[in-house]
Amino acid sequence: MEKQEDSIWAHCSSSSVRRASRQLGQLYDDAMGPSDLRGTQFSLITQIAYLKEPTQKELAKAMVMDLSALGHTLKPLIRDDLVELVPDEKDRRAKRVRLTPSGREKQAEMVANWQEAQRRFDAVLGAEKSAELRRTLAFIASEDFAKAYAAAGKKGD
Repeated sequence: MEKQEDSIWAHCSSSSVRRASRQLGQLYDDAMGPSDLRGTQFSLITQIAYLKEPTQKELAKAMVMDLSALGHTLKPLIRDDLVELVPDEKDRRAKRVRLTPSGREKQAEMVANWQEAQRRFDAVLGAEKSAELRRTLAFIASEDFAKAYAAAGKKGD
């Protein structure tokens, strides 16, 4: 069997992260159980709850998504009455994303499944490495990283 450090994945950060993301996505989807929600949808409704009725723009920024991708992702949650879009009180052109009562219930119900998935992840990787990985990925997803990455490209010009 090929050693991981000798594989093609050891040479491309983007491909490695995407591959790991797909694997984790499948594992966490399985951990969500018979809820009819995927791990990505749980993450989205949890982010909505955390941000307390964000605008679509604020939510897209927090999720590192463009608005059209966010709209596509919200459609089934709106259809299933877990999320609703409401006009912003100060700017009627902006829409706020709000969990419905059934959305809040579903999010709370799924926390135990997520906690079990997280427990298993930490058990396999180790709590310290797991926490370090989350810090690293949070930095990679940040605007600071994107700016530094862009600046590094200009140095190569």
